[in-house]
Amino acid sequence: MDILLLFKALLLGVIEGLTEFLPISSTGHLIVAGDLIGFNDERASVFKIAIQFGAILAICGIYRERITSVIRGLGRDPAANRLTLNLIAGFLPAMVLGVLLHKTIKTLLFNPITVASALIIGGFVILWAERRQHVATVQDIDELTWRDALKVGFCQALAMIPGTSRSGATIIGGMFCGLSRSTATQFSFFLAIPTMAAATVYDLYKNRALLSADDLGLILVGFVAAFIAAWFTVKALIAFVSRHAFTPFAYYRIAFGLLVLASWHFGWVDWSTPNW
Repeated sequence: MDILLLFKALLLGVIEGLTEFLPISSTGHLIVAGDLIGFNDERASVFKIAIQFGAILAICGIYRERITSVIRGLGRDPAANRLTLNLIAGFLPAMVLGVLLHKTIKTLLFNPITVASALIIGGFVILWAERRQHVATVQDIDELTWRDALKVGFCQALAMIPGTSRSGATIIGGMFCGLSRSTATQFSFFLAIPTMAAATVYDLYKNRALLSADDLGLILVGFVAAFIAAWFTVKALIAFVSRHAFTPFAYYRIAFGLLVLASWHFGWVDWSTPNW
């Protein structure tokens, strides 16, 4: 197999793992990186979808004890039942709106203006969220009600707009809904499991004609890279939010949004067709 192609798969896998759970938009980073290294054809589109499973598996691995206890406690343990209900409530808005608007979003919103605008606006929203007086009424994930989870779910649905960032929408949205920073971050991680798994399976099904056994090696490299990068990123983010605000990510989003505009204006990235 082409060594250069394997290196590209490794690089994009690392980018997926690093950006998926940070509030900086993995989609925007993969689009820009894919074009800059010349890995942006239909084959690459399926690859970028498939390697998300690596990031999902990292979350499952980090929270394996809690996930196992929830599965074992279903129907018997009130805490397990509550978290399951909350994940369903948080997942529903994105599921319903995703099915209804998936094609429209792919057709109309995958352009540099949308991605850059979402990145920059999201950056200013984070700055606002961190500078306003934040009164947290929910200090622990077990205190979350289904109404709280549903509100966060609607915030997550905003991430269907390219450049918004699923984790950014859920974490900052959760903070606006009264969740503490650490609780919003943890619930964002849990909510990522059903949301990302469903979106990945749906996208792979829609693109099943492009799947090829010849690409298994590439996908495996990207999968492992995404898993490892996501594992360390999530661990680092958990430690970070206990002591710091999300302000640095806000400034990064604004800078990256300007980079997206520059990549379009100067022709560094081919935005003529969606590659995600």
